[in-house]
Amino acid sequence: MTPRLSRRAGLTAALVVAPLAAAWRFALEYRRRAGIPKPRPPIHDPGALGLPFEETVIESDGARLPAWWIPARGGESGPAVLLVHGWESARDRTLPNAQVLHAAGFHVLTFDVRGNGANDREELPLTTGEFAADAVAGVHALLARSEVTTVGILGHSMGGAGALLAAVAEPRIAAVVAVSTPAGPYRLTRHTFRLANLPIPDPIAYPLAWLTTRVFLRPRGHSVGAVSATRAARTYLGPLLLIHGTDDDVIPTGNVLRLLRVARRARAAARRAGRTDVGNLRLLVVKGGRHSWLYEVRGYRTAVARFLAEALGGPLSPPAAAEAAAAVDARRLPDPVTGFSAVEDEPGGVKGLVGAVVGRKPV
Repeated sequence: MTPRLSRRAGLTAALVVAPLAAAWRFALEYRRRAGIPKPRPPIHDPGALGLPFEETVIESDGARLPAWWIPARGGESGPAVLLVHGWESARDRTLPNAQVLHAAGFHVLTFDVRGNGANDREELPLTTGEFAADAVAGVHALLARSEVTTVGILGHSMGGAGALLAAVAEPRIAAVVAVSTPAGPYRLTRHTFRLANLPIPDPIAYPLAWLTTRVFLRPRGHSVGAVSATRAARTYLGPLLLIHGTDDDVIPTGNVLRLLRVARRARAAARRAGRTDVGNLRLLVVKGGRHSWLYEVRGYRTAVARFLAEALGGPLSPPAAAEAAAAVDARRLPDPVTGFSAVEDEPGGVKGLVGAVVGRKPV
């Protein structure tokens, strides 16, 4: 090879390797900055809403997760619902949902997912897989109670994805309500880029999100499919209620439409194959609804209570459960924290990530 050809080959190699190296550094730094939630302990308890409760603990993969058991109807035997909060949230943020479900006659268990709420900060990135594992542990805790006859699960955001994955792993989960749920980890990464207003054009952002997602999942040993709500919605054939707000600026409505599409196709195929155990699939789109606080909408409360009363067999009739839920004045509790630390202007957040990787700011 002549010196000129050698120089050209070296330049070509540099032009190829340099962007790949920058993308790899970006993915590693994204995982460090966005992968571990900031624990925010509860500031309210069920007593703030006049609910009876007792402190308890859920054992999950060696972790002891603080929880509240909220019995209904004086502790009589009946169905229960597990509540699973979202990213950087805590069990007190589920209390308005607990208030609605309690009025409809359901026992409730709500807990802090590992790395969130009153739990210690995690050392490894947290994924939907961990939300699912903790949800399964919560279901097992409910099923171990003598007053619980059957269990449903309601999850919000990452908790919604975790609920779907949990229902695939634990067939005794009799119904799932998934609220404001991301369809999969790749899309969630891409949404995070947008939330942080990263100056990355789409032709670069999409492949970068593909790489970043895989680097993010690597420490826990998860594959993309294994922690995908889309795959779970394709597999889980039990009663499923999907809820999303039209104005969700965190998880776009395209996510719920994707979940609905794959769930509908899977159920149709199962019925054609002669399956008789396929549950109802329902969609509620809340007009003007944002990512959180959908329980403030009467239609949300009635839909959730009616669906769970049908799927779990009571304790109230579906119309009575819907009426009781509609009468609850469910409102968000005062909370000074409204956003996610990773996409806010906090030190070490994602907003400064591009500058850090290209060298304009120290990592």
